[in-house]
Amino acid sequence: MHSNIFDRLSFLSLFLVVVLLPIFCLPFTNIPVETSKGLLLVLGLAVSVVFWAIARFSDGRIVFPRSWLLVSGFGITLVFLLSALFSGTSQVSLFGTMFDIGSFWFILSAFVLMLFSSIIFRTPKRAKIVLLGMILSSAFVLIFQSAHLFMPTILSLGILAGKTGNVLGSWNALGLFAGFSGLMFLLVIEFFPISKMEKVLLEIFILLSILLAASVNFPLVWLLLGISSLIIFVYKVSITFQRNENEEEKKPFPMVSFIVVMISLLFFMSAGFVGGFIPNRLQISNTEVSPSFGATMSITKGVLAKDPVFGIGPNRFTEAWSMYKPAAINNTQFWDVSFSSGSGSLPTLTATTGYLGILAWLVFFVLFLAIGVKSVFSSIKNGINWEMMAFFVLSLYLFISSFFYSTGAVIFLLSLAFTGVFIGLAASNSDKEISMSFLNDHRKSFFSILALILVIIFSIAASFRYIERFASISYFGKAVFASTETAAEDFIGKALSLYSNDLYLRTYSQIYLVKLNTIANKKSELSDTDKADLQASFDQVVNSAQLAAAYDPSNYLNFQLLGSVYQSVGSLGVKDAYSKAVEAYRAASSLNPLNPGLKLAMAGASFVDGKVKEAKDYAKEALSLKQDYIDALITLSQIAKSEGNNSGALSYAQAALSLAPADKNLIQYVDSLKNSTPAPAPDKAKQ
Repeated sequence: MHSNIFDRLSFLSLFLVVVLLPIFCLPFTNIPVETSKGLLLVLGLAVSVVFWAIARFSDGRIVFPRSWLLVSGFGITLVFLLSALFSGTSQVSLFGTMFDIGSFWFILSAFVLMLFSSIIFRTPKRAKIVLLGMILSSAFVLIFQSAHLFMPTILSLGILAGKTGNVLGSWNALGLFAGFSGLMFLLVIEFFPISKMEKVLLEIFILLSILLAASVNFPLVWLLLGISSLIIFVYKVSITFQRNENEEEKKPFPMVSFIVVMISLLFFMSAGFVGGFIPNRLQISNTEVSPSFGATMSITKGVLAKDPVFGIGPNRFTEAWSMYKPAAINNTQFWDVSFSSGSGSLPTLTATTGYLGILAWLVFFVLFLAIGVKSVFSSIKNGINWEMMAFFVLSLYLFISSFFYSTGAVIFLLSLAFTGVFIGLAASNSDKEISMSFLNDHRKSFFSILALILVIIFSIAASFRYIERFASISYFGKAVFASTETAAEDFIGKALSLYSNDLYLRTYSQIYLVKLNTIANKKSELSDTDKADLQASFDQVVNSAQLAAAYDPSNYLNFQLLGSVYQSVGSLGVKDAYSKAVEAYRAASSLNPLNPGLKLAMAGASFVDGKVKEAKDYAKEALSLKQDYIDALITLSQIAKSEGNNSGALSYAQAALSLAPADKNLIQYVDSLKNSTPAPAPDKAKQ
């Protein structure tokens, strides 16, 4: 009796995690949509695991699928753990700034979700409930996001910015989810016994999903939806004119599948004309940018060349990009962008974990396809268990989406959750389950109960630890948007007290740098209190920047900030500050060798410090990395002018003006050089 109650609570908790993942967010907070999904995952999963373990105390029986797919999932988790421990910055690889998608703890949670989905949703009845819940959840997302396109301000919830703001995260991820929803509705229509009213309702939602996908106009959506619908259509047509032994009437023609195939083909083949019609009418601009697949593979090769076994470590694609990015990226407007993910979620995960990580994922997907195809064909042959086929097809759609696009947390987690349901159904259908009773044996009972207690303790402890770090996000958001320096100081201090990481430390340093400059720039003579505040702010600025660099010495942003801090305090007359700034910039440049901005920062600090030759060399290095770097040309012009070389200064200035002929500051500067009259050089030209 007690076991049954706790099992139901465990089922309900896990059911809510899976079903609410696309919907869940925290309205009117400073917490990003995707970050809030982590709260649902951790708390819901912990509650489910705890109730499941308590239920085992009552019935003394543990049942789980016997599947090599689960073993391979454990292998991926183990590889991520080892890679994180050997990464050199384990705190970044284990958890990240806030439960980052590539971190070990996120991967662990994702595969625990898959494991318990296979255990708890392993019966056809429960699988149908999950499928029904996902249908309702998807329908809600489609309705809400469609309405949001026309009422973005009213339905912003305080966290969705503009028309493209959505509860999935990125705009293209919403398009992929719309395609996923349409495929799910189509599978139910074609393969499940439903009433005419239910069929009409699902057809309406298929139309709505297509319209929303058309609003996003992401070609990958039409490709995946079209191919999936075509396979369904071909299969249905192959049996349309076959008479069932017990039926006189022929099976109905799969008209819905045919229409979806044609629509997908139309939008895919005419992406510019037909596909752009709805976005243009709604005035939607999709500006998402990510590295190409070739660039991602280039990063992977660089990582494998240096760290072949375990890679650079999970959740460190940004560092890998900074170190191994292609030189051609400097010819684009994204030369100073630090991408945190590659061309897709799965390539990003494999790019940083070495050959072991690649092998682990490869084994997982080979087993997934082999077991899936075998189980689906067996199910079709026997004419039973359409739920198993549906969950396999849907999880395959989600995995392919994750390979070709950085989908974010929702689609990746749903792919593993649906895979877990498929594993449970496949094992249950073929009697491949492991059942272990332990209450009738004292030795088994002791160790089993001990293991269950440890699972409960670990789940609760991990949840509390996560909640503590999660609470810091709210304070961090308040610090960023604070209207006063005092409020910003208070909020960032509270955030750091809950969770110390380099992002918070950098923000802490920047807040106190603003305070430092405010005090130093006072027109009146500084009082003793002001002088004390000035010294305290100086200490806070430098110490927090140093702590950020110590926390993650592989992130060039930390050293870049440290350099800018020293350069700022150098302008206040602090001794040796400019030389320390150059040293910090040099450390940042060693971590991001192809970034011309860091070379130019070294040139600027050296020039102000009176080291003209070094400044000129650094500026020329920056220009060699980026031939159209206007700021480098201006710096070289300033250096030439300081040396009395007006012709050289004019030459560099004219080269800069040729790149930005409409820039008024540049025009004025060039004219001043031509007339040999002093004029202030522009601090930064518009590119």
